[in-house]
Amino acid sequence: MLHIINKSPYDRPALDSVLKTGEGAILLIEDGVYAAVKGGAVEAKIKTALGKFKIYALTPDIDARGIADRVIDGVTQVDYAGFVDLVAENKTSQSWL
Repeated sequence: MLHIINKSPYDRPALDSVLKTGEGAILLIEDGVYAAVKGGAVEAKIKTALGKFKIYALTPDIDARGIADRVIDGVTQVDYAGFVDLVAENKTSQSWL
């Protein structure tokens, strides 16, 4: 399953909900990319989650927020074509609000 998170982890508990599922891939888009910032309050959660999940972040959203140089190691950046590929590769996807 592909979990798509578009809200900041500082505004919504979507990331915590996804991490409790224990499976699949996570794609961070829009303000969700703030979860992938080194030194952020959720960095430890993301690093731990990398052991269970493949975590992706949408590069245009990272660039738009000026955080490209602070993405946590292990988080894979993807462009829009990569986003489409992830949706196609996963049998199901869920967008978390």
